[in-house]
Amino acid sequence: MMSKEELEKQYSPSMWVVRLGAEEAQKTYSEMGNEATKKARATRRSLLNISYGDGEGDKLDVYFPEAGSEALPFLVFVHGGYWQSGSKDASAFMVNPLTAQGVAVVIVAYDIAPKGTLDQMTDQVTRSIAFIQRQYPRNRGIYLCGHSAGAHLAAMTLLVNWTEHGVKPNLKGLFLVSGIYDLEPIVHTSQNAPLLLTVEDARRISPQRLLEAAPAQLAGPACHVLVIVGQHDSPEFRRQSREFYKTLGRGGWKASFEELQDVDHFEIIWKLTQKEFVLNQIILKTIFQEC
Repeated sequence: MMSKEELEKQYSPSMWVVRLGAEEAQKTYSEMGNEATKKARATRRSLLNISYGDGEGDKLDVYFPEAGSEALPFLVFVHGGYWQSGSKDASAFMVNPLTAQGVAVVIVAYDIAPKGTLDQMTDQVTRSIAFIQRQYPRNRGIYLCGHSAGAHLAAMTLLVNWTEHGVKPNLKGLFLVSGIYDLEPIVHTSQNAPLLLTVEDARRISPQRLLEAAPAQLAGPACHVLVIVGQHDSPEFRRQSREFYKTLGRGGWKASFEELQDVDHFEIIWKLTQKEFVLNQIILKTIFQEC
């Protein structure tokens, strides 16, 4: 059992960056997100602040390639921030490189804590996918990408009963980047202050535990789940990704695991602003192989 101090360190991604100080790494990440979003809004055809539900926080942005078709692959991005920070308005990292290659990109907002609970956030991400399917029924595949806390929310969609939402999304792939899939350790860290999770809550909303408990009932769909982590993510983040990948495999899902070399928890996403970055290449290769 880890000490409280060790848990705190393992679940503080900025403690593990190698090129910048902890504060500088987070500042760079924020600045890159702001700049990328400004650039995307200035240079790409877009629909901003579209309501995918009745809630005030139920909003998303859609960025389109130049070609006017709606028969496009859609990448739907769910930002990180430990369920308590981050915004769609500073998360359009991958918009320009992916739209340049013919992929529409959707950036989803959700109600972060303390306003939103993790159950509400999971429901919001689920409804945003249903909304995209309804709005763009001719899509050539929906690919869900989540970073950190966003990877947790994206992973939770693997357990959704879509018949309850009255739509079967054409979900072809998930990119789960530097995520947390077992939330119980978070309960014992300072990150839990605005989340107020109990151990019972954490177990109930951990995709790792849910998939372990029900692998037989969940026949893996024709959906490719890529579990991705950075070399300079903390040992616990890397362990969680490996464990989740193994659990997916045991449950019959089509799953892959990638540890990206020489990137930390923040670089793995902000480098998506660079078209040659390996994660952009993985995303494009997956989308255009599956299409």
